[in-house]
Amino acid sequence: MRILLVEDSSRLRDAVAKGLRESGYAVDATGDGNDGLWMAQENSYDVLLLDIMLPGMDGLTILEKIRDGGKQTPVLFLTAKDTIADRVKGLRRGADDYLIKPFALEELLARIDALCRRSYQQSSPKVSIDDLEIDTSAKTASRGGRRLDLTAREYALLEYLMMRQGAVVSRTEIEEHIYDELVSPMSNVVDSAICNLRRKIATSESSSPLIHTRRGQGYVLEVKKK
Repeated sequence: MRILLVEDSSRLRDAVAKGLRESGYAVDATGDGNDGLWMAQENSYDVLLLDIMLPGMDGLTILEKIRDGGKQTPVLFLTAKDTIADRVKGLRRGADDYLIKPFALEELLARIDALCRRSYQQSSPKVSIDDLEIDTSAKTASRGGRRLDLTAREYALLEYLMMRQGAVVSRTEIEEHIYDELVSPMSNVVDSAICNLRRKIATSESSSPLIHTRRGQGYVLEVKKK
């Protein structure tokens, strides 16, 4: 999943971005409100993390502009303001959640997970297909009860496909949701990642193939009817 972090404190921004990336998220980050608005409008994100007090443009205005533009990306405010009036103002403008500074990274991760699941209409952190299961809270995957040894990027790819199971997902969509601005994916990086993931989820010779290629379209995660 790909996240935009707009936070003017470089120390907090770097720490949060590092923690999110270590947890398998792709992260774009900026400390300027105008840059944040441009990035939110130009890219596809699963969650936006916005500070309220920002140079250039405040977080409430960013939220208002992206909602006016038709984007319904979940927004979580990171703010030092802890009054009911401030929270009501943000919620009325279309915010989905609030987290008061200082906060624990574990709580931020839990809230991001909940927002991602909500946007993909998943109520439970455990998502399954056939005998393959992921836990979006623990960021783990298993097949037939056997834990899969996946890298953070491989897990992120599997999670995205699981959230979109049954739908054809293009290479462009995968690039937009799995890779951030620090990574410039080459033409074959998605194909290579899919190949590695297929190999790792094929835990035995009897395991049913779950990731299928739709030539000229992309990939789909589904159980093929026999």
